Amino acid sequence: MNSLVLSFQEMEQSELSLVGGKGLNLGLLSKIQGIQVPDGFSVTTVGFRRAVEQNETYHTLLAMLSKLKPEDRNQIGEVSKEIRDVLLNVTIPSDVVEAVTHYLSRFGEEHAYAVRSSATAEDLPHASFAGQQDSYLHVIGKDSVLEHIRKCWASLFTDRAVIYRMQNGFDHSEVHISVIVQKMVSPQVSGILFTADPVSSNRKVVSIDAGYGLGEAFVSGLVTPDSYKVQDGIIIDKKIATKKLAIYGVNGGGTGTQPIPPDQQQAAALTDEQVIQLSRIGRKIEAHFGCPQDIEWCLEDGTFYIVQSRPITTLYPIPEAVDGENRVYLSVGHQQMMTDAMKPLGLSFFLLTTPAPMKVAGGRLFVDCTPRLASPASRKSFIKLMGKSEPLIKDAFTKIVEREGFIKTVEDEGKPAQAKAKVDPMVPDPAIVAELIKKSEASIEQLKQTIHSKTGSELIGFILEDMKELKRILFDPQSSRVIMAAMDALFWINDHMYKWLGEKNVADKLSQSVPNNITSEMGLALMDVADVIRPHQAVIDYLPQVKGDHFLDELVKVEGGREAREAIEDFLSKYGMRCSGEIDISRVRWSEKPTAIVPMILRNIQQFEPQESKRKFEQGRLEAIEKERELLERLSSLPDGEQKVKETKRRINIIRHFTGYREYPKYGMIHRYFVYKQALLNEAERLAEMNILKEKEDIFYLTFEELQDLVKTNKSKDDLIRKRKEEYDYNEKLTAPRVITSDGEIITGEYKREDLPAGAIAGLAVSSGVIEGRARVIVNMENADLEEGDILVTPYTDPSWTPLFVSIKGLVTEVGGLMTHGAVIAREYGLPAVVGVERATERIQDGQRIRVHGTEGYVEIL
Repeated sequence: MNSLVLSFQEMEQSELSLVGGKGLNLGLLSKIQGIQVPDGFSVTTVGFRRAVEQNETYHTLLAMLSKLKPEDRNQIGEVSKEIRDVLLNVTIPSDVVEAVTHYLSRFGEEHAYAVRSSATAEDLPHASFAGQQDSYLHVIGKDSVLEHIRKCWASLFTDRAVIYRMQNGFDHSEVHISVIVQKMVSPQVSGILFTADPVSSNRKVVSIDAGYGLGEAFVSGLVTPDSYKVQDGIIIDKKIATKKLAIYGVNGGGTGTQPIPPDQQQAAALTDEQVIQLSRIGRKIEAHFGCPQDIEWCLEDGTFYIVQSRPITTLYPIPEAVDGENRVYLSVGHQQMMTDAMKPLGLSFFLLTTPAPMKVAGGRLFVDCTPRLASPASRKSFIKLMGKSEPLIKDAFTKIVEREGFIKTVEDEGKPAQAKAKVDPMVPDPAIVAELIKKSEASIEQLKQTIHSKTGSELIGFILEDMKELKRILFDPQSSRVIMAAMDALFWINDHMYKWLGEKNVADKLSQSVPNNITSEMGLALMDVADVIRPHQAVIDYLPQVKGDHFLDELVKVEGGREAREAIEDFLSKYGMRCSGEIDISRVRWSEKPTAIVPMILRNIQQFEPQESKRKFEQGRLEAIEKERELLERLSSLPDGEQKVKETKRRINIIRHFTGYREYPKYGMIHRYFVYKQALLNEAERLAEMNILKEKEDIFYLTFEELQDLVKTNKSKDDLIRKRKEEYDYNEKLTAPRVITSDGEIITGEYKREDLPAGAIAGLAVSSGVIEGRARVIVNMENADLEEGDILVTPYTDPSWTPLFVSIKGLVTEVGGLMTHGAVIAREYGLPAVVGVERATERIQDGQRIRVHGTEGYVEIL
């Protein structure tokens, strides 16, 4: 009898496969000292399997379902309904009926029960199936309980439960269902308690919703509950709602709605003492399970009963702090234009590259900004600098600093901080840029020559040693001086031209078609590839059909194919290490998957005339020269005109000579990463041949140190790799916050703007001009279907998106700042652009007509 039905007290931690997530949590809850859980039992998955094992119709339908995909909605609906019909009429095995009868008589057959589904893939730390299967309240009598057990079994195959499983990679035949039968309490008040604030994610705030009667009234949206927030045992926020209705159990079974007497409608459902008592119960349950909990509770005659607890799966993980002090973390991904989760090897390489104090959370990197915000000397300038690049981060930091006592102010030791002497932004000789580029290229060439002969531990040691050279080049003071000089000149021009001439963002025009910008040159170089292919119709006909990544070998068989292959290979030899999300070494590069650039080449062939890249560059250069002439002419007629012209001319020269270089250090880093990656994949292939790895790409799920250990010991790490793959799948679904605290609180900044037209969406102006056009909302670059004149709306862009910039006429991104990649290239190509637009890909629909105000920093939907 025991494996068919288990009471809560009989359940053990290891019995998830028998009683499902919800059932197991109730079993564990009932064992916590001082926590009241209404009695109950679970009809285990063994009972369910016993009921269906001989049912051929059920198994035939299940096989049909497993062949379908989430998009086959109609067929899913038909097959799922047939399975539900089978389960609603299935015969419950006699020993299951006997066991259910035994427990009902033990707990009281005359009582009302809640009958709830508990699937084996439900309420797990990384997948919440909450609400996917059904619950029934106030069920009375053995026959009614058995009928509702069948209904719960059938609810395993509601359309949304089936689609959810498909989307999350669960096999239908592997997900079984148990059914919880739990004594109903008749609560005066009930509700939900989160041990972390579900809105801000703050782990120190308990959030409680409460209403009269059963909780179904506000779960179903019938009533707005009272809401309380508790921190450190103190109620910090309280909202009492008008509660006109409640749901109660009805004699004879089922539930019904009742009106609340007018004098009670605006009364608080709980006293302050009860709220604090409940928050303590929540903290006790959280401590038992070791993670934030979503808890359902009832209050009957002064006693709180817990009827469910599950992990909150939507919270963003907190970067790990060691000292217990409050800390503030800034997302690196929002600076690097890569907010997706990274694989462990990718995180490792970036951590080995950067000197900044970084933490990993949710597969992303965060910088600990607490020391900068704690020091009065650096706080103001740091926040101001962040504001120049991204106002949303500036506002988030300002909110934190204004909170009394959250960050301890650290008085700077010794004398009061002296204002640093302003470094003259002029870099002596423009030739330095060519010199820096030449040094970096020579160093990469040397690396390619040397790394070939290395294998095993020698290879790992060699890469570690070479990373010192990478850092030396990346953080070369001369290189930093060039970039800072360009930024200072850009800010100076924008500030002074606005002050002197009343014109905003003038530097945008002056930054067009500057020399030595490796990223914008890449977009133009792909237009040149199109020029080579354009005369060869056979190649143009062949390219749309290419599938495998060895198509370049086949290309030579087509007329004109040899020239086409040569042009593509030349392009890849210079830019093939690029790809979307390129700071993660594990991402697939264009050289590894050349089909990725084929749609861009074809688009260039269709949309442009021959020699368009040269015309485009020259047009931008002439517009910049014309803008300079016009500015200097206007300045010369002002008071002190001669001096203003001289200062402005000097800054324009800096912008023209040095702005392009800003994209180069990252290109050098990514190029080096690709050389490392190729060598490591060769090593991984050797390990796979020895069965130490299942497949060579598994190395991406190890940190660099773990990979070093694997190569040294030749001992498999299959279990660790499997666990890391699951973590990565979970992390991919999370949305990285810009700013998060050590309490897990996500601090969102806002644009403080009074000047926007009604309905306009605020962002940061990064490239001047106003443009109207069709919005193309693109989340994944490989799905880009752009026509000339479209406006690209996307979460973020990194250098790999640049070839798309040649065919659009405006840009809107959710992430970005004044000096991030998309902004720099938009200015160089003369595209109006607004970045940092919160939820742009949700608020703007694909195909809508929009107007982008690149000078003022907002978007209008027309």
